[in-house]
Amino acid sequence: MTYCLGILLPQGLVLASDSRSNAGVDQVVRVSKLNLMPAARDRVIAIQSSGNLATTQAVVTRLHEAFGAGDPANDLSLARTMFEAATIVGAHLRATIVADAKFVDPYGDPAGNFLVAGQIAGEHPRLFQIYAAGNFVEASPRTPFLQIGETKYGKPILDRSLTPNCPLDEAAKLALISFDATIRSNLSVGLPIDLLAYRADSFTTNLVTIEEDDPYWNGLRQAYSDGLSALVEGLPSPPVDWGV
Repeated sequence: MTYCLGILLPQGLVLASDSRSNAGVDQVVRVSKLNLMPAARDRVIAIQSSGNLATTQAVVTRLHEAFGAGDPANDLSLARTMFEAATIVGAHLRATIVADAKFVDPYGDPAGNFLVAGQIAGEHPRLFQIYAAGNFVEASPRTPFLQIGETKYGKPILDRSLTPNCPLDEAAKLALISFDATIRSNLSVGLPIDLLAYRADSFTTNLVTIEEDDPYWNGLRQAYSDGLSALVEGLPSPPVDWGV
């Protein structure tokens, strides 16, 4: 299992992915789930993945191999919009699952899921969630974040606190708090966390990797935990006769 989060805001994008992949309690490895397509002057395209690692790695590798090769059906460097980019990723995912499913099914689930985010010159930043069938949905101001993988533990903080006009730095903090909640409750999600911030129309990315000994990460976790404890302590007690 894994956890990947994409946040779409008027100012740009915040993406975060964990790095844990496991096929059992004694087969745990660290694999980056956030991949950037090659740098280009007119586009930034990032792909986050969850699900069958062999499937998702095959799709990402084929996308890299096709980048700049000149085939409009497969080449993300030729996509005119992020919608076209999401369509290309979905087609590669569908083809990979169709090719491998009969061999993989006896041993596990061949499915994978992706978040595809970025900006192509001439349009605003966009964010898509691609399902195993190859179809997809797009984030909007009413749904400014999308998740794949182990989503349930990190969703409540986003539902409560993330607004469509949230600044990028605030969104990054909420993303990390969302990961803290997930890591605390699910052993299949773990550090390091790849955190990417993209400011609209910049066509440059800021990608950092947060390890267990990162002072900001540990300070944020402690401050959030202490703040929650203080908040709960200050709330009024329910109207119950405790018999004391």
